[in-house]
Amino acid sequence: MEAFSSIECFVRSAEVGSFAEAARRLGLTPAAVGKSVAKLETRVGVRLFQRSTRRLTLTEAGRLFLAEVADSLQTIQNAVSTLADAQGRPAGTLKVSMGTVFGGLYIVPMLGAFLRRYPDIHPDWHFDNRQVDLIGQGFDAAIGGGFELPQGVVARRLSPAHRVLVASADYLRGRAPINGPEDLRHCRGILIRSPQTGRIRTWQMTGRGGLMCPLELKASMTMSDSEAACIAAAQGLGLALVSMPFAVNYLRSGALQRVLPDWYVDDGFTSIYYAEHKMLPGKTRAFVDFVIEQFAEQGLAQAFSAL
Repeated sequence: MEAFSSIECFVRSAEVGSFAEAARRLGLTPAAVGKSVAKLETRVGVRLFQRSTRRLTLTEAGRLFLAEVADSLQTIQNAVSTLADAQGRPAGTLKVSMGTVFGGLYIVPMLGAFLRRYPDIHPDWHFDNRQVDLIGQGFDAAIGGGFELPQGVVARRLSPAHRVLVASADYLRGRAPINGPEDLRHCRGILIRSPQTGRIRTWQMTGRGGLMCPLELKASMTMSDSEAACIAAAQGLGLALVSMPFAVNYLRSGALQRVLPDWYVDDGFTSIYYAEHKMLPGKTRAFVDFVIEQFAEQGLAQAFSAL
């Protein structure tokens, strides 16, 4: 078992080029990871890394060894995590990435029911609005939208990713009617800035009849989060283009109302992502199936649709 742990430390260190980062992902100390790799080097009789103060670099022997053991390590880990399936008990640590607000609003409330069904699974959930390296960072699954699909990763759709225009009744009261996209250029806009690039995206709006029109909305302020934009819009500060999952509760409560309800932005789909394996770990399969089941039971795909 110690040899297996040493190999895992080696593989994770090779993936990220750092004992410290590998230790963070494994829940160990950098010293423990470095010591484990050193024991492995002693055991195999060759140096696997060239060490410097900045980065680890694989030696030629290290590259050959990594090519031999990386896939086998994943297969063994999957087999270990699915052993409990024989008795109907998916088990193990479930590492999942999801958007901060989206996860808090819609995925965390599912946690109690999930753990009652699968008590031997231990959630390790990370909340981040950026795409993670699912395989390289050791995640079992991720939930989000607009992600690139790297080789070896599959996605199952959960809901459409639509954006809609919203404003408060106070903001709209006494203003000229907004009957078409051309009327938006005179409105105060609360626009979303990409947290990844820092840019304000250019959006193309779709009408119910299939018409396409660029969104022309003057930015009076920018936010990097749809929930924050909803809060600002609810104060009567302008008109916002926000994702439906964040808008839906404000729309139901009446704090916001849709502007140009026949128009929306189609931003693809919100999906659940996981690594493609012949033998998917039971804990991952259980989580993916459970989330898809809950989206269907709660009608979230319909709620998040702008149509």
